[in-house]
Amino acid sequence: MLIEIPEVLSQTELLQVRTLLSDAPWTDGRVTAGSQSAQVKNNWQLPEQSEQSSALRAVLLEALNRNALFLSAALPKRIFPPLFNRYTGERNTFGNHIDNAIRHCSQSGQRIRTDLSATLFLTDPDSYDGGELVIEDTYGQHAVKLAAGDMVLYPGSSLHRVEPVTRGARVASFFWLESMIRETERRRLLFEMDMAILELRSTQGDNQATVNLTGCYHNLLRMWAEAN
Repeated sequence: MLIEIPEVLSQTELLQVRTLLSDAPWTDGRVTAGSQSAQVKNNWQLPEQSEQSSALRAVLLEALNRNALFLSAALPKRIFPPLFNRYTGERNTFGNHIDNAIRHCSQSGQRIRTDLSATLFLTDPDSYDGGELVIEDTYGQHAVKLAAGDMVLYPGSSLHRVEPVTRGARVASFFWLESMIRETERRRLLFEMDMAILELRSTQGDNQATVNLTGCYHNLLRMWAEAN
């Protein structure tokens, strides 16, 4: 399930993010890559322990926690602290790879299962050429290049890559999530049900049918969720 989430960051937050990134101490992006991914990763990355990373993470996490579409689609249990990368010049691409199944969070000491991967775009798409995030699944390839402040959420098990940036610079945040609902199909079913309930409530109000359907949603969530 690939879900595009618009306007995760407001224009004010985007300005704040770009100000923090204006003097960012970019380093070799291979520092967070596994042994296989490191062979195809060629980009810049912001050090996890830098002051800019800490400030940027606070902005992003606050925005994510208030975004209803994100919360419905991901049903997040744990969020790996967002990271930040830059593609430009000779460091401009990331070849086909699959993200590590487990990530160790140095801040909390926790290990996080990467049920979902996320990319939040921070530069306007017309300011650079190339740089599409290409995600492969059973339905084929999907090229994603979104407006600044928009985010794409997709299964962590997906083969994906970032196409070479041939003009300008592509800056984004990327991170992983462990969902309360481990199985992709169950998570998709709950998301589609939640969206249907919202549509019914907006068109028909909280009648008995929508109340009953909402109860079914929460009972399924109660049955399947891992909340600890």
